[in-house]
Amino acid sequence: MSHSSEREDSVNDFLDHIEDMVFERGYHAVCGVDEVGRGPLAGPVVAAAVILPEGIEIEGLDDSKKLSARRRDELFDVILGLQVPCAVGIIDHDTIDQINIHKASLMAMRKAVMDLKQAPDMVLVDGKFGIPHISQPQFAIIGGDRRCKCISAASIIAKVTRDRIMVKYEGMYPSFSFGTHKGYPTPAHLEELQEAGPCDIHRRSFKPVAGLVSEYALF
Repeated sequence: MSHSSEREDSVNDFLDHIEDMVFERGYHAVCGVDEVGRGPLAGPVVAAAVILPEGIEIEGLDDSKKLSARRRDELFDVILGLQVPCAVGIIDHDTIDQINIHKASLMAMRKAVMDLKQAPDMVLVDGKFGIPHISQPQFAIIGGDRRCKCISAASIIAKVTRDRIMVKYEGMYPSFSFGTHKGYPTPAHLEELQEAGPCDIHRRSFKPVAGLVSEYALF
């Protein structure tokens, strides 16, 4: 095995046990943070922050993308039923267009952390970017939603929250099946865009919405 492979294995082993390690080092309010909604052409980006007590076990907890919609809904109710500190941050499509999706995602994550009723003493963030302008120590963990229970819980809260928002938007904009594709650029959504043109919640800075905005502005 090469030295680079050994280093990679060592880093992965560290990341897989980081949640236990931070508890062992005296941190008690360990917060997981994740976001959903970077890729859609419409709707908000939503982040969640969840503090899970040490030793808590939630059966079936996993990365929200690996779970069925029904199982996510069940776990959403389980997590909220535990009455653990939990908050969401929602940044709308207009702000996404103004500042870009990367900054909007970080803003949503910071808002979720800041809105927690209990201040965390450690923050574990899914992905490779830390959250700007928070005072707590933090780790950004690639694949954190499958490595850390608190991040998995946050991913479920964020995903279910955003999905429910998009279901409501379908009622407001019946030309779009937002309850099904959730604003992602599926073939069905792209076809709806071509037929109806962008609606109020589409992200004007995203392709192919930007091109269609210009096209419809001509009429």
